[in-house]
Amino acid sequence: MKLEKTFYTLILILIFFIPFTTFGQYSDKIQETISLGDLLKQGGWAMWPLGLFSFLLIFLIIKNALMLREKGMLRPDLHSKFQQSFRDGNISEVIEICKKNDSLITSVLGEGMERISENNYVATDVSDAIEEAGNEQMVMYMKSINYLSIIGGTAPMLGLLGTVSGMIKAFSVMSQGGMGDPSKLAGSIGEALITTATGLVIAIPAMIFYFIFKNNFLKTMSTMSRKISSFLSLYKNQLKES
Repeated sequence: MKLEKTFYTLILILIFFIPFTTFGQYSDKIQETISLGDLLKQGGWAMWPLGLFSFLLIFLIIKNALMLREKGMLRPDLHSKFQQSFRDGNISEVIEICKKNDSLITSVLGEGMERISENNYVATDVSDAIEEAGNEQMVMYMKSINYLSIIGGTAPMLGLLGTVSGMIKAFSVMSQGGMGDPSKLAGSIGEALITTATGLVIAIPAMIFYFIFKNNFLKTMSTMSRKISSFLSLYKNQLKES
């Protein structure tokens, strides 16, 4: 776990710190020529949807970071209560705990416990209910994660579309005799370059965070399955003893 956190920290440093450090070395020279606002304006129409993507990216990163916390999904504070209830064979108490505490593991476990009647335990029915509830929860949680993948795949294409648009304008200026005046080409060429760079700047962190959140969530799902299996084992042992 510590190794993974160190790896993720290094990735974030590479994404954000190094580019900002490099740009900072030349910030004075850039400021003398053109401001950031002018660069964004020069990017043309494609900067508007790319700007929307950047806000969505930040929102999704924050949302997923809060939603996919392992403690919030697995609720380790409830595990001792679950263990005691299963040892006692008190399924109604387990269901009541699940209803009062909304989380990933309680939603899945609660659905499985609904298939257990007071004097009837069919392992296949319980397993099927848990699997169905787990798949339903996976779809719900993965929806927000998959949006990062959509942004990561769409942003470069949108930037490329802005680049093509800028090059078309540049060639149009050239065909109208603008070769002798570089200032006439500056706007179109600037649009072509800026949109591609912006699309990549948005796509790279989107894809990195997509894989980070996805892998962490799948790991949490695996941990949840092991926990639920251990709870059911306690209940099976209680049935054998009784």
